Order: sequence, then structure tokens, then C-alpha cells
Amino acid sequence: MAKQVQEAYIVAATRTPIGRSHRGFFRNMRPDDLLATTLKAALAAAPGLDPAAIEDIICGCAIPEAQQGLNVARIGAVLAGLPTSVGGITVNRFCASGLSAVQMAADRIRVGEAEVMIAAGVESMSMVPMMGNSPSLSPSIFERDGDVGIAYGMGLTAEKVAQQWKVSREAQDQFALQSHQKALAAQQAGYFADEITPIEVTDRTANLETGETTAKTRTVGMDEGARPDTSLEGLAKLKTVFAARGSVTAGNSSQTSDGAGALILASESAVKRFGLTPLARFVSYAAKGVPPHIMGIGPIEAIPAALRYAGLNQQDIDWFELNEAFAAQSLAVMNTLGMDPSKVNPMGGAIALGHPLGATGAIRSATVVHALKRNKLKYGMVTMCVGMGQGAAGIFESV
Repeated sequence: MAKQVQEAYIVAATRTPIGRSHRGFFRNMRPDDLLATTLKAALAAAPGLDPAAIEDIICGCAIPEAQQGLNVARIGAVLAGLPTSVGGITVNRFCASGLSAVQMAADRIRVGEAEVMIAAGVESMSMVPMMGNSPSLSPSIFERDGDVGIAYGMGLTAEKVAQQWKVSREAQDQFALQSHQKALAAQQAGYFADEITPIEVTDRTANLETGETTAKTRTVGMDEGARPDTSLEGLAKLKTVFAARGSVTAGNSSQTSDGAGALILASESAVKRFGLTPLARFVSYAAKGVPPHIMGIGPIEAIPAALRYAGLNQQDIDWFELNEAFAAQSLAVMNTLGMDPSKVNPMGGAIALGHPLGATGAIRSATVVHALKRNKLKYGMVTMCVGMGQGAAGIFESV
């Protein structure tokens, strides 16, 4: 492995609350504005940093078109009032886009090409549909059986995983219930406060009779996906949505959501120069491919690779943020790798909190960085499956 020139430290990590798509509190907020707000919040969390020292912004976005197209990273930088010298690039690895942005930013620092970088992620599933406004797959993928999985909806791939790894409907529903219970307990305890920046949203209502519009502004500071009324009985009543005789339902799948996250990374010299306080060190990253029709098992390949690059064992990881795209794939990954359930998503996951696609990697990175610091733990990991057959994993060390 190439020798690292310098370490990359996370000196700020923040995120928005996660809103439900289409009916949630960010349904009318443009993703570029959401990103800009988050960038400003990250800068506020690193007092003393000269914004002109930022080399570049790398922003993950899974569907970079329409309101979050045209290089949303650069647009967000401009809207945030950053110096025009700060560049911006948007990257797409679907669900791992935000985590890949963190890795790319860290690597620029580690090879000595930058001193300060921002890694971010943003997604509005309210404004841009999951497959985009005009999806078009190459007809060639239907010519071979091994390629057709690329065209599968992610729900169908979860059904394939549930079948192959023998994950029952009951186990999936129990996992989903626990996700809500853990998320609600963490919210009540105030554990998300360090990582969430409250956001002001404006709701407008039109009076069709008078032609007048009223605006009401409120501050949101908590993820709105967790449901106190979730029960096994209620989950069991839900119909399957991807296969007639399947086991995957809306209740044991991640919620479509809106949100953004941002982390500032700096070299050791920049930390000293600007008097910054490191939260964590970026340790390693891995991305691996798997068969597209069972894309949910991606972490099974990515986790061991990231551990190997870091020179660590799975037992060394104190906190796993395993993105809950579906309960079926989460359980398949955990069971196959023998992961300690008490270390996986201790504050709930995407089934309860939501999954704003390209933003999730940055959001969960903020979660793990603050969780390590708050609980005095050493190593944390963010890992997820990726549509069309990939897995990604990144490791952080508290400092």
C-alpha cells in the first residue's frame, strides 16, 4: 500500500434533520439550498478556519439532475457564500455517494494535494424521483441473464437476498421495530443533538378565494421518520410491495427521505495553523462489486476489505453504522459476518430515520464521528449496500 503523506482529520461534522419525502418538512426546500445551509453550519462548527483555505468541496448525490443537477456541489458552495476560489465537484455512487465523497476528500489530503477539504452529501427525494425524471437503461443488459439484475428495482433485490439468505418476514419486522425503538430512545436522550443543525423551513398556504398566500416559518431539529406507534402487529399487517409472495414491505424497508450532511477534513498542519479540534481520523475505505440482483450483500465484501486496509479486525470496531436499506439485507450481512448486534446501529437506522440516498453516507459519517467521541470509543465504521451491485465501507478513529 502506498505510504500516506499525512493524516486526514475530521474537524467538523454536521447534518440536517432527515425529512420524509413528499410530505415531510423539506418537501418544498430545494436541495441546493439545503446543501448550502449545511455547508454554512459545518463552517460554523470549525471556528478559526479561513474559508479561503478550503481546496475543494466534494458532494455526493445519487440522482444529480433537475433541482440537484448542474454540479450541485459548486452551486451549494456559491449559495453558502464561500470564496469563489473554493471548487466543487458532484460524485455519484448511488447510496454510497456521501461516503465516497468523504473518502475522496480524505485522500486528497493524505497524498498531500490539499490541506482542507469539505465532503458532503445531499438528496431531495421529494423533488427528484429515485430513478430520475427520464431513466433509460441500455437494452444490452437484457441480452445476458447475469446483467439483467441491473434493471431490478432495489426492493426486488431485497427479496432475492431474503430468499437466498433465508431471512424470514418475522425477523425483518422484528429488526424494523428495533430500529424505531432505538431511534426514539436516542432522540429522547438527546444523542443526535451534537450532529444535527436545526434548519428553518417555511410553509406557505394559498387561499384560493382571496388569492392571498400566508407563510409560516418553523425550526426543525429532529428526524421525523421514527414512529412511536410502530408495533409487530402493525408491521405484520402490511402487504408486500415488491413480490406477491415475498416478505419485504414498506415497514421493513428504508424510508425515502430528504437531507444533507457535511464534514470538514484537514491535515495535521491545518489543524495546528487554524487551532482546530479534531473529532476523528479517517482510517480506510473500500468499495466492492457484487452481483446486481443481490446488491444488498455489498457490505459482506466491503467490510473485510476496509478492515484489511486498516490493519484491523472486525472485533476492533466499536460502532457500526450499517445503512438499513432493507431489513432483509441488513440481517443477511450481520448474520454472514457474525456482527455483534449491540454494536450495529445503536441509535436506529434508515428504516426509522430515513435514507436520503446520496446524502446518507455523509449523514451517517457525522453520526459515527460524534458517537465515538460521546461514548469514548475508538473505531467506528459506516457501511452500506449500493444499487446495481456494490458495497462500501469506511473506518473512522476517534482522537
